[in-house]
Amino acid sequence: MKNFFIAEVSSNHNSDLDRSKRFIEESAKAGFDAVKFQLFKIDHLFSPEILKKSKKHRDRKQWELPENFLPHLSECAKSNGIEFSCTPFYLEAVEILEEYVSFYKIASYELLWSDLLAKCSHTGKKVILSTGMATIEEISAAVKVLEDSKCSAIELLHCTSAYPTPPNEANLKAINTLSKCFSYPIGWSDHTVSFEVIERAVNKWDAQTIEMHVDLDDFIGHEAKVGHCWSFSNSKKLISKIREGILLDGSGIKAPVAAEEADRNWRADPYDGLRPLRKIRENY
Repeated sequence: MKNFFIAEVSSNHNSDLDRSKRFIEESAKAGFDAVKFQLFKIDHLFSPEILKKSKKHRDRKQWELPENFLPHLSECAKSNGIEFSCTPFYLEAVEILEEYVSFYKIASYELLWSDLLAKCSHTGKKVILSTGMATIEEISAAVKVLEDSKCSAIELLHCTSAYPTPPNEANLKAINTLSKCFSYPIGWSDHTVSFEVIERAVNKWDAQTIEMHVDLDDFIGHEAKVGHCWSFSNSKKLISKIREGILLDGSGIKAPVAAEEADRNWRADPYDGLRPLRKIRENY
């Protein structure tokens, strides 16, 4: 099965439309299947008490994605042959995004918000849910909301919500746990920026969707300095390596492959144990 790679732009667009389009173009060149932004407004994201007391949180106003970018970004993604998505962080955002996104992605921090989950489900689009910080009980409750809301398709991403995540805290075995608990595709949302972690998530634990935070190679995005973002040059190397490995895996069907066909008739004949088969000897 082909893995599905999502380039997570977050707020590294710096509220610049040309820069945002470059993310889409570079995502396509690197081999990503989808590019994702985030739609939030800080006064719908943080409580008034926090905004009053915290300049750090008030300063995130400059991280917001302008709504008027959406039609341009959606069209840019289409013209570059990749899917466009965006995480809604307030209820009205679901409606605003509906005509532009091919699927909704719910962040780990919003996993407990049933109203948001239900509203995304009611659009009839696929919902991908990150599960960082959550217990199995919390994830089960969120999945039930999606199911009860008749969500058309559900995917879960195992995630460690630390920015960056130390590789030894990736807890990749939890992908297997989620696979046993839920009958939905399970993937990995990466904050480690580690080739080894993602390769193991795919090759050992069968993670199907992989989400990677990215920044342009200038690394001047609002979130890039935190240390959890991939460069496009490295993400391209990783995606190519994983897809080449999948080609090596083949179909899994135990049957002769094309390269073997010519030698099949040169096996020992069961009649006398000599090569090639008798039907070949007669006309050799």
